[in-house]
Amino acid sequence: MDRTELSPPPKITSGTGHRAWVKSTHWIGTVSFFLLVFSGFVILMAHPRLYWGEVGNDLTPALFELPISKNYQHGGWEKSSPFFNYAGSPVSSSRTFNIFNQNGWGRSLHFLSAWLLVFTGTIYLIFGVFSGHFRRNLFPNGREFSWKVFAADIAAHFRMNVLSVVYGPQYGLLQKLTYLGVLFFLLPVIVLTGLTMSPAVTAAYPFLLKVFFGAQSARTIHFFATTLLVIFLLVHVVMIIRTGFKEHIRAMTFGKISIKKS
Repeated sequence: MDRTELSPPPKITSGTGHRAWVKSTHWIGTVSFFLLVFSGFVILMAHPRLYWGEVGNDLTPALFELPISKNYQHGGWEKSSPFFNYAGSPVSSSRTFNIFNQNGWGRSLHFLSAWLLVFTGTIYLIFGVFSGHFRRNLFPNGREFSWKVFAADIAAHFRMNVLSVVYGPQYGLLQKLTYLGVLFFLLPVIVLTGLTMSPAVTAAYPFLLKVFFGAQSARTIHFFATTLLVIFLLVHVVMIIRTGFKEHIRAMTFGKISIKKS
């Protein structure tokens, strides 16, 4: 079944694209996300080990390590010694070489960018609810919400049988579900796991440590949620290029678009 047969696009010959608040929050959110990914990568370079549970450091077993800096499996330790005389006691040791640890600026930029994203996301959420944007453009209607339509939409994307130019915010079912997953699951998870890594925040709201199984688990979940968002961004950019890069950029910047059907 062809995607266009399931939800035929309107015969629009011109339009104004997206609303101004959608464009502004889209680009501010995009810039803050790029800054978060860049600064987050620098932070991860300083400690490329991820754990599960409450605590984790260079002397405790890691869930896995990432080969992204010279700190990866450096193994440069003097023989460790326990603090106390019982099994499982905390241990101490000294490094035998200098590690990469120039990430103070990265942490400052990460926190600043995070609050910018939260502020922008809150504005988008408020406008999205009260303008009817979510209900009108993102939530699937009764006719769309079926496995048959969903499977047909996925098949259409694999065949690249999608609209070749911009129709504004008139999304297919797969796009709607993807955007809803990003907006109402991945981004909240990113924010909440980020807050869970802050001792000051968890001192005031300790339930966050239980929700995410500890500060180190929150850090690992934060990493995987970010990875999914980066994959979403890459697919998003590829689809923009394949379906009319200039038209999409024009619709998401200056507003005036010329629309035709493939």
